[in-house]
Formats: sequence, structure tokens, C-alpha cells
Amino acid sequence: MSEENEKRFDAEHQHHEKASSQTGTPVQDSNVNGRRGEERRLLVKQDALILPLTALLYLSAYLDRGNVGNARLQGLQATVLGGSDTKFSIVLMCFYITYITFSIPGTLLAKAIMPSLSIAMGCFIWSVAAASMAGTTNFASVVVCRLFIGIGEGINAVALYYSMWYKKDEISKRLALFIGAGVLSGAFGGLIAYGVAHIHHPAIASWRILFLIEGIPSFVLAICVVLFLPSRPSSSRYLSPAQRELAMTRLDEDSLGGEAHNGIDWTGVKRALTCPWSYVLSVAYSCMNCTLGSVSGFLPTIIKTMGYSNADAQLFTVPPYAVALVFMTLTSTASDKVRSRGPFVALVFSLSALGWLILLVVETNQRARYFATFLTVIGGYAAIPLIMSWVSNNTGSESQRATSLGMLNSVGQCLSIAASFLFPSSEGPGWKKGFGTNLALNLLAVVLALGLSAYFRRENKRRDEVEGGQPIDGKVLDVVRMHDLAPGFRYTP
Repeated sequence: MSEENEKRFDAEHQHHEKASSQTGTPVQDSNVNGRRGEERRLLVKQDALILPLTALLYLSAYLDRGNVGNARLQGLQATVLGGSDTKFSIVLMCFYITYITFSIPGTLLAKAIMPSLSIAMGCFIWSVAAASMAGTTNFASVVVCRLFIGIGEGINAVALYYSMWYKKDEISKRLALFIGAGVLSGAFGGLIAYGVAHIHHPAIASWRILFLIEGIPSFVLAICVVLFLPSRPSSSRYLSPAQRELAMTRLDEDSLGGEAHNGIDWTGVKRALTCPWSYVLSVAYSCMNCTLGSVSGFLPTIIKTMGYSNADAQLFTVPPYAVALVFMTLTSTASDKVRSRGPFVALVFSLSALGWLILLVVETNQRARYFATFLTVIGGYAAIPLIMSWVSNNTGSESQRATSLGMLNSVGQCLSIAASFLFPSSEGPGWKKGFGTNLALNLLAVVLALGLSAYFRRENKRRDEVEGGQPIDGKVLDVVRMHDLAPGFRYTP
């Protein structure tokens, strides 16, 4: 496909040059404008097909992952976990055990079979497990449900799926919309929990109602994903033959379409597992996930210590998530525009570090402490699309990309387990250990982001010198065989 596209465009270029020299008419400019119009129409159609369903997937995933924090305040810990902080922390941790274990295999599954099918399988698994939480009667049953939620979400390879449809400078803003659904889940989760807390039924506890309300719709969503989510542009029934060809041409020109088929290339897997910068980004992602785990598991508890009731604390979790959504969308759009990731990642982690610092040193000014929660929620979410798109941009082949993205949720989720134990009730409201750990990890992430960005710039300069200049735009590279080491490949700093 790539060789055919390259030959066709060479022939068209020669034809347009000849026509322009003979007639003096701007044939080439006209065709360029026509191509841009076709691309805009294609992107609108792709967005209409892909973004709503994938955003709902993330909303569903984060509601079902994070509702245990709200359920804690409604009686889950007191009635089923015996009031034990340790058991609650283990419940939080169990999700990450299977999430970490299945992230690389789950992402590669989207390469081995149709990605839409693998994503639907994951949604089905976590939805059943999440709804089943309503029927738990002891510690063991809660643990089992949380383990299966982790399995389902580990198979949710939407970031890889986006790279099968969008170019490098289009993906971050769309990932921001996708991750934005997760931010909205924090807001919606707080609103839903606030409403459920006012439901008083003699036969069923409010926290059980919460799990049913948030779990059952996810099962319906899994069915919709199977039926309606497009799989690959080369075979999508939603695109016309001309649109399928244009979609593949766009990916070829951005060195993203050479491996556009199901099946795993194990040399790409090996390259991802032996690439040092993959681990650096995974560590930075892990720093972010410590904040995310702290926010999703304990934000209602932290806000409650500022003088609010259980119900009001859940309501006051909504504004920080709303602000984080706006900030994340703006930074991701700007990052796409300038085609740079590292400085924006460092900015997000710097703001998050400031939030944790305020929470660490300020004890009596509750307005300042509440303001700090806005900064920490920004840190927990705004870095996600930036780091995911950074990995996606800098991996040459789909198999390398699938493995590297999976590493974000395996290596990159390790500190989420630690977050489960950072905020025991006995240490509140100061939580020096929890606030201090997050502060240190966010500062580490700032250093890693700036250092890696500088490395990519230096490596691009070295390749320019070795290859005699920058690569020609649109040139098809040998990324299937050589991945990010292919001649002409340049990193996004």
C-alpha cells in the first residue's frame, strides 16, 4: 500500500508540474486545496464515528474504577470491610495488580485481532465486574470484583486505536477529549454519588445503588462498541473507497500506516522492550499515576477534612475536575500545534507539585487547601494525553507502539499501588506522607520530561547531520522493519 501511494503521488506531481508549465494555471495549488478539503471532511467523519463512543468508554471506565472512593463514604468500608483502612487500601490496590499485568497483553490484543472487538471485550468484563460490586457481602468478593475491573480496563487500548486513524499532530487534542471523559467521570461521579447519598431505601444500601447505576450502562456501551465502533480505516464500512484510500495515504505520509493489518510483529515488541526512553516515559507516567490514584481514591476524603459533610464533600469534588478538563484540552491543543510534548508535560507536573506543596504546608487555610486540589487534579489528568501522544509519536511501528503504550500502564502504574496506602485515616488531615510523596514524584517527573525533551532534540540534530539534512515531508519510511531507528524518522521533543 505504501509503495503504491508513493508511486501514485510521484506520478501526480510530475503531471501537475507539466500541466502548470504548459498552461500557466495553478493546477498544483488547486489540487492541494482540494486535498485539504477532502481531509477536513474525512476528519469530521472520523471524529463523528470515533470520538463519542471512545469518550463514553473512558467515562465508563473511570466511573467504574473510581466509584469505590465515593462508596467508601456511603458505607462500603463500614459494612463490608469491617471499617478497616488497610482492607480498603487493598481493595484499591487489587485493581492495579491486574491492570498492570494485562496492559501489555491487552494492548497487543488490539493488534492481534480487530481493535474494536478487543476494546468491546474489555468494556464487557469491567462492566459486569463493576455492577457485581453491588452484590458483594465480604472482603473477598470485593477483591475479586476489583481484580476483574482491572482486567477489563487493561484491555482498553484506545490510545493505540487512535494512532491507527489519526496523524501525529492530530492525536493529542483528541486524546485530551478522550481523557476528558475521565475528568468528567470525576465530576459526574461526585454528582451521582451526591444524589445517591440522598436515596434512603430500607432494602438496599445507597452504596449498592451507586454501583448498579454506574455499572449497568457500561454493559450496554460494550454492545454499542461491538456494533458501531469502526475497526481500521482500510476496511471500515463507514468510509467510502476514496475515503479509505485517503485515510491510508495520510497515515503513510506520517509513517503510521506501514503495518496497517492485524497481527503482531515481534521485532517491534523487542524494540519497545529494549528502548531506554520507553522506560523513562513510563516512570514519568508512574509519577502521574501516583497523583491520579491519590485523587481518584481519596479526593472526597481529603475535601471532607476541610469541614464538609460526606455528601457535600462529594459535591465539592466536581469543580476541580471541570477546571482540569478545560486546562487539559488547552494544553493538548497547543502541544499539537507546536508539535512538542516535553515542555507541556513539565508544566503540568509543575502545577501539580505546587498543589501538593500547598496541601503539605498549609493546615488551617481551607480556601488555599481547596484551591490546591484544583492543581492536583490537573496533575492527575492533564499529563495523560500528552504522555500517551508522546509515546505514540515516537514509536515507528504499530507493534512497537502497542507495546510501549502497554508499558505506560504496566511499569507506569506501579506507583498507583503505593497511592492506595498513602492516606490512612489516622494520618489525616495532614497526611504528610501522602502529600510529600506526591510532591517529590511530581518534581521528579518535571526533571524527566525536560531531560527527555532535550535528548530527543539532540538526537534529531544528530540524525540531521548523519543523513545530510532533515527528511522530506511525506516520505514513506521503513518503520515496519526498523521502527524508530529508520532513516528519516525524527522524534517529537
